[in-house]
Amino acid sequence: QVQLVESGGGLVQPGGRLRLSCVASGRLFNLYAMDWYRQAPGQERELVAGITSGAGTNYADSVKGRFTISRDNAKNTVYLQMDSLKPEDTAVYYCNANLGLASHWGQGTQVTVSS
Repeated sequence: QVQLVESGGGLVQPGGRLRLSCVASGRLFNLYAMDWYRQAPGQERELVAGITSGAGTNYADSVKGRFTISRDNAKNTVYLQMDSLKPEDTAVYYCNANLGLASHWGQGTQVTVSS
């Protein structure tokens, strides 16, 4: 069983930056594809960025060029560096680990972009 714990959220002004972290417990972290999702109030959860076990990455069009996903398998951690933040980035951000049919979620961390 994989447990995920996100951290790094908070309140930031437009144009600011934050780095989210997601630490995974359990074994075989290096085999999991890791994704960051977000969910704003009244909206569906959407995929923000993903990184495969081979470190291939993909991004939602809305965050390309501003967000960077990375992973450190030695630390069982995936990161989401968020730069040039906009008010529309405000949401709860969730970490997801998936391998085959297995899918695990963290509890989420709030990101608020406001002046």
